[in-house]
This record gives sequence, structure tokens and C-alpha cells, in this order.
Amino acid sequence: RIRDEIQDRGPLAAGELTAPEKGQGGWWGWSDSKTALEWLFWTGEITAAGRRGFERVYDLTERVLPPEIVHAATPDPAEAATKLTAHAARALGIATAGDLRDYWRLPVDLASIALARLVEAGDLVPVSVEGWRPQAYLVRDAVLPRKVTARALLVPFDPLIFERSRTERLFGFRYRIEIYTPAHKRLHGYYVLPFLLGDRLAARVDLKAERATGCLLVRSAHLEPQSEPDATAAALAQELVALAGWLGLSQVRVEPDNPFDRLLRTALAPLA
Repeated sequence: RIRDEIQDRGPLAAGELTAPEKGQGGWWGWSDSKTALEWLFWTGEITAAGRRGFERVYDLTERVLPPEIVHAATPDPAEAATKLTAHAARALGIATAGDLRDYWRLPVDLASIALARLVEAGDLVPVSVEGWRPQAYLVRDAVLPRKVTARALLVPFDPLIFERSRTERLFGFRYRIEIYTPAHKRLHGYYVLPFLLGDRLAARVDLKAERATGCLLVRSAHLEPQSEPDATAAALAQELVALAGWLGLSQVRVEPDNPFDRLLRTALAPLA
């Protein structure tokens, strides 16, 4: 019934189905219609045509993907896992078996087969990394850049920080989403964005868009150890102004008052 409804009415979100039932079990409880949608999604009958806010919009797969993709032969699972692992390895450069498996959420058995194949082919080279307990694997043709000039605020689901143990191994940066942590127990804030500057995570900020006042509010800002305060504040100020503009906000306001906050406020002043 639900597949027919999507076919007849076009792209639909779960809440747009005819007379959707209420789910059981609170916020995350799925109705029968939502369960059917997800079943159709995972079996490939329908796919994501986009999103409206956080809500996924579904449509028939053949109306979303090109015909050559829809009608392509299903690959052998081990071969697919090997190609996905090779892609993950190129994206990560150097990684543990767990890092590689987590990139595409591969099953343990297929990830093990893929890793063994890539090592045997010489595409991945087993190496040791100082300070890392697990075995690491280096991409055969990996190139170490002379300089990294990145500058970005990272959402909690950015690939650079998504696998928290890898982030901690690489940067010494322990990161947790604290939205479900009681306010008095939070270390850094409600919804904190790490700040990437060059080749390190230099700071983190808890931000809130106040639409009514047109203001991007910095509710907390934390400088990471070994980060240069003035340079970090100057770069972060520019990134905050860019984010405010992207959100359609006219100003940035730093709410707390500690030494790094004051540096950030000073750096923002000429950009206002």
C-alpha cells in the first residue's frame, strides 16, 4: 500500500502518508507505516529523494537514480567490501582495521576479508604508529603534504571526527555530543563544533543561532592545549562571521568572558 502511494503521489515523507499511525514507545517509536518505509528503503524499492529539514523524503528508486545504476548487477559482497575499504583507506591515508571498517559500517567478516585482500595486493602496507596500540595500515601511494591550510568549523558528524577514538588518537582531542547530558554536567556545551585550523583541532565552540535578533551567539569557546591563542582567535572569528552570513544572521556575539573569549571578541570587532 505504501509503495503504491509513493508511486501515485510522488516523493513523500513519513508524516505525509495517508493517515499515518502513531508510533509506539515515544520519540523513536516507529509506526507500521514508518517501518514499511524503512523496509522498502533498505531493500532498494524506494530511496531518499531529499530531505525537508531533518525528515527524509522517499521516492521510487527508478525515479531517483540513473537507469544504469538501477539496472547494474549486484556485486559480490566480498568484492564490494574490498572496493569500499580501498576507498576508505584513500580517504583516511593511515588507519586501523577498526577505522577502515567504521568508514562504511561494514560487517566484521567482510571487512576482514577486504583488509586481507588489500594487504596481499600491496595496496595497504602494515605499519606501526607511535602511541597507537592497534596495527595501522598505510595507503601505498599516500603523500604527506608539506603544509595543511584547512580552516573549518566541523559538525559532529563530519568524517574527520565521526569515529571518536580515531579523532582522539590523531589529535588528542576527546569529543562527545552533550545534548543529552544534563546542563550542569556538560564540559563544553550543548551542541559544540570543533574548529579545525591547519593540521590540528585548535578550539571548540558552542553556538546558537538566535533568529529573532539576527545574532550568532557564542555560548562557550574553549582553546585547545598547544594552540596559539591570538592566531586561533583571529581565524575562528573569520569562520564565525562566514557562518553567520551563511545562516542569514547579521552579527556574532560572544557571551562568556574568559581570556580566550576576550581574544575572540577583540578579533571579531573589526569584522563587524
